[in-house]
Amino acid sequence: MKFRCSFVFTLLIAISMLSVSQAQQNQTTSKPVFNIIKIDKPIEINGKMDNPIWLLADPIEISYEINPGDNAPAKERTIVRALYDEENLYFGYKCYDSHPEEIRANLSERDGIFSDDYVIIILDTYGDAQKGYEIACNPFGIQGDLLATLNNEDINFNMTWNAAASINDSGWTAEMAIPFSSLAFDESEEPVWGFNVVRTIPRESRTQNSWTRIDKNLPGFMSQSGWLKGLKNIKSSAVIELLPYVIGQYNGSLADYDDPNSKFSFNPVEGRIGGGIKYSPNPSFSLNAVINPDFSQIESDADQISVNTTFALYYEEKRPFFLIGNELLQTGMYYSRSINNPLGAGRITGKSGSLSYLYLGAYDRNTVIVIPGEEGSNTAETNRKSFVNIGRLRYDFGDENYIGALALGRNMTAGHNYAAGFDWKYKFWSNWLFSGEGYITLTKELNDTSLVDTERKFRNSVHTDELDGEKYSGEGIQLKLSHSQKAYYFSLVSTHLSPTFQSYNGEITSSGYSEQEIYNSYIIYPDSSFFDRVDINLKTDIQHYTDGIIKFVSVTPAINLNMKGQTYFYAQYHIIKDEKYNGETFKKTNDAYFELNTKPIKELSFGVYGSVGKYVHRSDTPSIGTGHNLGSYVTLKPTSKLNIGFSYDRARLSDKKTSELFYDGNIYRLSAVYQFSQEAFFRTILQYNSFDKAYRFYPLFSYKLGAFTTFYAGATSNYQDYRNEIGIQNTDQQYFVKLQYLVGL
Repeated sequence: MKFRCSFVFTLLIAISMLSVSQAQQNQTTSKPVFNIIKIDKPIEINGKMDNPIWLLADPIEISYEINPGDNAPAKERTIVRALYDEENLYFGYKCYDSHPEEIRANLSERDGIFSDDYVIIILDTYGDAQKGYEIACNPFGIQGDLLATLNNEDINFNMTWNAAASINDSGWTAEMAIPFSSLAFDESEEPVWGFNVVRTIPRESRTQNSWTRIDKNLPGFMSQSGWLKGLKNIKSSAVIELLPYVIGQYNGSLADYDDPNSKFSFNPVEGRIGGGIKYSPNPSFSLNAVINPDFSQIESDADQISVNTTFALYYEEKRPFFLIGNELLQTGMYYSRSINNPLGAGRITGKSGSLSYLYLGAYDRNTVIVIPGEEGSNTAETNRKSFVNIGRLRYDFGDENYIGALALGRNMTAGHNYAAGFDWKYKFWSNWLFSGEGYITLTKELNDTSLVDTERKFRNSVHTDELDGEKYSGEGIQLKLSHSQKAYYFSLVSTHLSPTFQSYNGEITSSGYSEQEIYNSYIIYPDSSFFDRVDINLKTDIQHYTDGIIKFVSVTPAINLNMKGQTYFYAQYHIIKDEKYNGETFKKTNDAYFELNTKPIKELSFGVYGSVGKYVHRSDTPSIGTGHNLGSYVTLKPTSKLNIGFSYDRARLSDKKTSELFYDGNIYRLSAVYQFSQEAFFRTILQYNSFDKAYRFYPLFSYKLGAFTTFYAGATSNYQDYRNEIGIQNTDQQYFVKLQYLVGL
């Protein structure tokens, strides 16, 4: 009852935010203006800024060093010009460099530029600081694009545009052409867009220079942008795009993985076709659909150490269809990779005034169900078919503030899961932020106890974790209050999830607890030849089961050092860490975590990280163990075309009293990429996981004419070390080719 009252009370608070006068919300200081000029014909992009038409544009200068400096005068000059015609926006850059021989640039795959020198523009096409297109290129003209949403950047976002660049004796120049058809915006008579441009210069420090001043006492970056003015009557004609693909595969495997002497055979060559369509009648509305999509991963997910982990692991989304409109679905209630193997899917996204909306529907052929719990989660991988429906509304009311509603459903024969709730974000008193989300779930389980092997019950409930056809509801809410200043950051987060809270479309792996977390950070910007920034942090965390019994308590001081030479060091230590697992309480499970990363020269970067201390061995008979989780990586770039990376991870735990070894294993991963040109590269990955005694080998050739027109040819090879029986044996083999081509109608 207490939870339901707080849920309703929080809803009333969130709704009351909308009563704040618009005049109060729009109180902003004067922002700089960048005037853009219209031209009659397109510009040929060559990256040299040598077309006289650029002289028609009014230049602006990137004047402020915002990192590590605090709006100090920029040490290197950068001149930016902008033009537009009926079809495109054009941006030109002259990046002067007093030491051009030190420019860091590599010929890489798209989005592989963010350790290089680069320039990036931020376009807030609705002027509401809710979503920004971040469009970048390095001195070789390699493109990078991200989608900025509030305090998040999605590097997997891609759009269609063009860039070129050229290095010269005084620095480098770059040009961009961005089609209006690639952007979402209101078709008003004279739109005003939020705009900023930043140049990153990685040398002794990772220096960032900005066109606008950025006040570190204020949270938010997009809200401190300037204005792009001068656009008049811009239109984007109806866009229809087809993205068909064809793929061929030749697959083989052992007949019986438990018997290395069983026959290895290949299936007949398989072909597969499918594709997607995008229809956008105007810049504020888009309809996307896919039929028999190829959602396979060209690059495999890197193995994660899962030993002594009782919760399901999270993997990043890389599938293009599920990245569309993702800025509206940044919540744990939605995890796109829960849609496992769809036969078809469709998505509608749009914006009308201050209201953004989204609908996603999919028919999934192999449903995976993750059942969260207090001390672990269970996963049921099934061949059950399911329909997924997701609806989202969000009302934006200025300076990153919004209130939204979300509904999710997954329907199967004889089973379903529904979730509905709301979320909000509200800034007040300049540097305070109040945000949160709350949901109610309804679940009707499948009736198949063979899918989950467990006898676990949900705490304070008659319901079990087995899929035995039960019906129940759940509740969840999270509240966050934060305060951000240049020298101090504070946050208070309160979370409550009932034991029967579930989301078949989400990444909720833990439930049945309440948690309060307090975080303080003191930030120092020393005038030093060694440090750029020092953060001193203190985090306090306490969790209770829903019956009030303490589950977890920790007090954790930490320090973060940003040093010269692009070197970063972080360390924390649990001075208090008590936890309860499987009915037993474990005191003083103290451990330390550290991380060191450095990029001293453009040809080399490396890092080490890990934790050392006492840990609970999470088994049916848990006990305290001592051990470590350690890792390291090295990246070598001996030439601008070659990139070699190696990573190593190790986990070990033994009983504190008896020294009995619980586990000890490693994961090695080696990758090498040779970039022939902007369009073509060859990459190979070799990985060994000693926990599974498994080797993996992934060679791949890629040729890309754009973000979506691609050709791939490669192989995936999996080997198992059967040790004394037969040694290393090939268990799975696949050869594939794929062609995908974007067609605009």
